[in-house]
Amino acid sequence: VQPPEKPLQAEEWNKLREDFQSPEKFEEVMLNSMIKCNSPIDVAKSLLTHLAKRDGDVAYNMLVKYLTLCVRQGQVSEIRDVYDIMKVRFKILESGAYNLLIRGLSNSDQWRMALTLLEEVKKIMIPSRTCYESCIKAANRHQEMKLAFELYDEMLAKDVVPTLAVLQSFFDFSRHMEDVELQKELFGILLYLRDNQIYPHRTFMRSIKLWFESIPGGNWKGYLTKIKDSGQCPVCNHQLEDSNLTEEEYSNLSERIINDVIHGTDTFRKTSPQEFEAFQTFVENRLPFDIVIDGLNVSHIKPRRMQCENLFDAVNCLAKENVRLLVLGRKHMLRNSSNWKTEVMKEMQTKADFFFAENISDDDAFLLYATLRSGKHCKFVTRDFLRDHKACLSDSVMRHLFRKWQLICHIKSKKTVFPLFFSEQPAFRYDCVVQTTGDTWHIPYKDVFEEKYSYRVPTKWLCIRQKL
Repeated sequence: VQPPEKPLQAEEWNKLREDFQSPEKFEEVMLNSMIKCNSPIDVAKSLLTHLAKRDGDVAYNMLVKYLTLCVRQGQVSEIRDVYDIMKVRFKILESGAYNLLIRGLSNSDQWRMALTLLEEVKKIMIPSRTCYESCIKAANRHQEMKLAFELYDEMLAKDVVPTLAVLQSFFDFSRHMEDVELQKELFGILLYLRDNQIYPHRTFMRSIKLWFESIPGGNWKGYLTKIKDSGQCPVCNHQLEDSNLTEEEYSNLSERIINDVIHGTDTFRKTSPQEFEAFQTFVENRLPFDIVIDGLNVSHIKPRRMQCENLFDAVNCLAKENVRLLVLGRKHMLRNSSNWKTEVMKEMQTKADFFFAENISDDDAFLLYATLRSGKHCKFVTRDFLRDHKACLSDSVMRHLFRKWQLICHIKSKKTVFPLFFSEQPAFRYDCVVQTTGDTWHIPYKDVFEEKYSYRVPTKWLCIRQKL
């Protein structure tokens, strides 16, 4: 349905409605179309006025649609009017309406009203990322950095994950400011990137570089570079942190994962304590393994092939001389079927140890346990990212160690190569995360932002050094 170009009278709206195939949906379809076409606000308003006169009021979802159009066009007085109507008619609003109201007001000279609304949201729910970030960006734009950081800290405390755009806005609006506390806060954002293994994209990296170079009397200078294979920065000759875990770090990580993640959380939701005990006994009697394979996960690697063929290729590819393999399987693999051939399974069992779990078990806990109990040299094969398990570790030091261990020990599949589709990550001798010595910062970055989690570590770095 094509929206009119100018406001209509009641009889004109009625005529359009009568001619529409589903008259009861006419107003909703018309408003959707107005949003799509970004119609003039007075046209949409004339439809709402007509509705109010005809029905005595305007339904909630219609007000939200109208609000969407107002926010898109920055119609601040209309946004305020809609809010006043909603406040009177509805005790509480849902998150979509709050997102729109806060976004619309925060982009205007009445941005402080968005803060008031944010407080209102907090009384009934955890505000969304949009709500927080709209208010943070508004505070940043108006150089109210202390307020912006209070909201940012609150956001993190509530496990609301910030976007890179909002993190970048802190650096963009803090240039040329001589404020030691503010500098500490911005260094804190860089350490947040480190703790969460987040790689800024090129534009964010440039904002960080420009901010450092703008600090009055700071004498910081940024250089774009590539780190040598040895881990030395060619700009400042600084040696980056080693990627390997020390024996003590490995032992601490192993203990924490086995105690907190495997035993401490929800392992037994998908497996019985008896089965996990049987698995532990099985592993302890056969230690150490060199490679642990998530059999079911790997069997799906090439969807058009038989699952047992995929697994067979993986075992063949990895079963080199004197390499001890453990394959985590499921009991249904032992039944002859279109995907699982008994003779293929028997042949595989001559090359690797197999543990067949119940069909509802959680493979990750088994995988982590067998790999960690085998020692620092042991690698594992899965297409999972194990993010849930990393998240179960309560402190950032352990999460960092987990990520380092994962980067060294996780063997990835290469779908393009056939049949040898496994490769170990080329072992970087240095740790690919944001790092600092106080008078230097080294920040790995990517050309573009990758929304999806990726194992590809950046090869480009920003080296920032302070000339004292």
